[in-house]
Amino acid sequence: MYVCLCHAVTDHDIRRAVVQGGARTMRDLRHQLGLCACCGRCGPEALEVLTKARGSLGAKAVHIDLPPLVADEPATARESA
Repeated sequence: MYVCLCHAVTDHDIRRAVVQGGARTMRDLRHQLGLCACCGRCGPEALEVLTKARGSLGAKAVHIDLPPLVADEPATARESA
């Protein structure tokens, strides 16, 4: 569906700008696609598509190898105190 008629930007274009182009804000979309640069009527719809596209990205799990935790003193010494 067309979101911006002035620049022929579709909802698909906005989602692609988020996923592939790294767009996170309306300013990013304006820079990448020209949204809201003319009449501004596309702003509310573009913001809704942007918000949904960002939400669909979700968080990515990353595995980090950490060294084991080491106590300052042995557990037996703390228990006897």
